[in-house]
Amino acid sequence: MKLYYYPGACSLAPHIVAREAGIPLTLEKVDLASRTTETGASFATINPKGYVPALGLKDGPVLTEASAIIQYLADSQPGTDLAPAHGTMERYRLLEWLGFISTEIHKGFGPLWNPATPDAMKAATKERLAARFSYLDEKLASQPFLTGSKFTIADAYLFTVVNWTNFHGIDLSPFPSLQAFQARVASRPSVQQALEAEGLKQAA
Repeated sequence: MKLYYYPGACSLAPHIVAREAGIPLTLEKVDLASRTTETGASFATINPKGYVPALGLKDGPVLTEASAIIQYLADSQPGTDLAPAHGTMERYRLLEWLGFISTEIHKGFGPLWNPATPDAMKAATKERLAARFSYLDEKLASQPFLTGSKFTIADAYLFTVVNWTNFHGIDLSPFPSLQAFQARVASRPSVQQALEAEGLKQAA
């Protein structure tokens, strides 16, 4: 399988999950400005949506959207416990977290990436994110990971998007449990390997 990625983008989540599951991946970096890959291919022909991640499967199709890809990877290696079994309440709780991360945290950062966003809107965006971080902080105060004691794909996704606070000067110190979660996930070998492979180093 081939993962089309951009360093530190949401494609980092499936990269981490694949390493956690022991799934070998070929990595192909995407230049998001020119929409070409490092081998010179047009990314538009791979994913017409124009953004990462995209996962090229062995039999030809391409799977997109981070939340779908990380479930696919986890389900391909059920013994890893990265996602509960389908049809269980635990799986629906995982889906609940994936929906929250995708819509409230991942997309919540959207205005901050646009240099044309007015300062007032950026400030309001950070306030909304702070409210979400407060909720996460409360949940993580009593357990190490989102669903309890086990690391799951939701934790890989949350780590990836919360790590964007380092790019936008957002201080996590008011949220000590979330901050501790980020450090806890960052210390995992799979995460260190993914960060190194993408040419990144974890911000303190």
